[in-house]
Amino acid sequence: MVTMGSGAMTNPIPDLGKAKCLLIIGSNLTENHPIMSQWVWDAKESGAKIIAADPRYTPTAWMADIFLQLKPGTDIALLNGLMHIIIQEKLYDQDFIDRRTTGFDRLQEAVAEYDPPMVEKITGVPPSLLQEAARVYAKAEAAGILYCMGITQHTCGHDNVLDCSNLALLCGQVGRPGTGVLPLRGQTNVQGACDMGALAGFLPGYVNVADPKGRERIARLWGREDLPGQPGFTVVEMMNAAAEGKIQGMYILGENPMVSDPHSHHVEEALKKLDFLVVQDIFLSETAELAHVVLPAASWAEKEGSLTNTERRIQWAHRAIQPIDETKADWQIISLVANQLGFPYPYACPEEILREINQVVPAYGGITPERIKGIIGGLIWPCPSSDHPGTPILHRETFRTANGLGKFIPVQHQSPAEPTDDEYPLLLTTGRVVMHYNAGSMTRRSAALLKRSQEPFVEVHPSDAQKLGITANDEVKITTRRGYTLARASITQKLSPGVVFMTFHFAGTNILTVDALDKTAKIPEFKVAACKIAKAT
Repeated sequence: MVTMGSGAMTNPIPDLGKAKCLLIIGSNLTENHPIMSQWVWDAKESGAKIIAADPRYTPTAWMADIFLQLKPGTDIALLNGLMHIIIQEKLYDQDFIDRRTTGFDRLQEAVAEYDPPMVEKITGVPPSLLQEAARVYAKAEAAGILYCMGITQHTCGHDNVLDCSNLALLCGQVGRPGTGVLPLRGQTNVQGACDMGALAGFLPGYVNVADPKGRERIARLWGREDLPGQPGFTVVEMMNAAAEGKIQGMYILGENPMVSDPHSHHVEEALKKLDFLVVQDIFLSETAELAHVVLPAASWAEKEGSLTNTERRIQWAHRAIQPIDETKADWQIISLVANQLGFPYPYACPEEILREINQVVPAYGGITPERIKGIIGGLIWPCPSSDHPGTPILHRETFRTANGLGKFIPVQHQSPAEPTDDEYPLLLTTGRVVMHYNAGSMTRRSAALLKRSQEPFVEVHPSDAQKLGITANDEVKITTRRGYTLARASITQKLSPGVVFMTFHFAGTNILTVDALDKTAKIPEFKVAACKIAKAT
C-alpha cells in the first residue's frame, strides 16, 4: 500500500496465463492455491519461465524452471541481490522509472552491496542461479510476482512486501496484462475482510483511524459523532493483553487461535485468564472448548452474501441448503448480539449490508446486490459507480499514491528474531499441505483426508537425520524455547541441511513457533524458529 497506494492484487488471476515470467516467492501455490496454479501451468505451457524461491522443494518448485532454495528468513537479501544484478547490468526500465516513480537513487545505494557472493553467504543461493533469475525476470515482456505467507509471516514481513514492490517497479512490471505484484490470500474472503476494516488500524475502505476527515465521514454515515482515533490490538497483541489482565472478555469468530496462533501455551494461558470468552464457529474447535458461550454458526453452504476474493473480485454466494437447527449466519448472530448490547443493527438481509458498503467504501460504490447477482463472475473493485465496469488491472496510468507516483522504499536484510545456537541448532519453518486447510478445524473431521494425512510430521534432511540417529517414521520430539511437541519423522531431501518443516494443521506445531512481531504489520514470525530434535523416549 505504501509503495503503490494499494495492498491488493494488481492484476486478475487469468492474467497469470499472459505472463512471460512468474516469480513465486514464499508460496507453495500448487498445493495451497491449486486453481491459481492452473493459470501458472497455462503460462508455462505458453513459454513463460517460472522462478520459485522457497526453503523447501515443493510441488511449486518442481514446476519451476529456476529454483532458488534460500534459507528461511533471507528473502530481502535475495530480492536485493536480484535488483543489484539488474541495476549492474542495466536491465531496469529507465523510462518507467523516470515517468512513474520516485526514490530510484536511494534504491541503487541500498542494494549496491548485495553482490552475488554476499547474497549466497546469507541465502545459500548460488550466484549463477541468482544471475539467471534476475535476467529472466528483468528481460521478460511481462512478469508477475506472486507471494503468500512465506513472505509476510516474518518480523520483517512488511519489508519483504516492500521489496517485492521495489523489484516490480524497477523493471516496469506493473500496470499491464501479465505483470504486477500478486499477494495470495489464504482464505475465501480475506481480501473482503480487509476491505471492510477488519484491521487494527483501519476503518472500511482503508481509512486510517488517525485520519480525522475519513473518520468523520464514516462516523456520520453510521450516525455517530466520532470513532476511535487509536488503532486496536492485532491478534497476538490481544493475547498478550489478555495474559496481562488488560482484556477481560473476548469474542472469537471463525478462528481457532489455540491451533493457529504462535506460542500456543501462552495463548491457552491468556484465554483461560479471561473473565468471559465467546466463540462463534461451525464446530467445537480447540478454542471453542475453552469458551464460556459457544454461538453455533451456519456453514458456507447454508448462508448467502457477497464475498471478495484474492483478485478483488466481488461475487454473490447463494445459499445451497437451509441452516441446520439452532444455527444462524454470522451476520445474523452479530446483529442479535449488537441489538442486545443496545447498538441496533437494522439489517434484514445481506443485501442491505452490501448497500451500506456501497455508501461507506468508495471502491464498492457501484457494486450493488442487483449488479453482482446479474453478472457472471461479479465485479472487480474499484468500481465507484453503477455504470462503472470495474478495474481488473490497477495502476495502468497512475498509482494510488498522493502524487500518483510509485515509491521505491529500500529495505535491508535483517536476521530472524530467533537465531540458532548450540542448544537449538536447527531452523524450523512451517506451511500447509494439500490434504488440510489452515487450522484443520474442518479437514481434520474428514475421514477421507485423515486417511491420507492423519498426524503431525516433521521433514528432516537425511544428513541431519543421520547425525540425530533418526529413521523414517520414528516418533520424534521437537523442542523450541517455548515448549515441545511430538511428530513422525519424514526423511527427505526437499530441505537443505539444518532446516526442518512442519505443517500447522495439527495442534502442537504452534506450541513451537515464535510470537515476535513485525514492527509495522504486527504479524508474528511463524516461518522461522530455532529448534532441536531427538527421538522420542
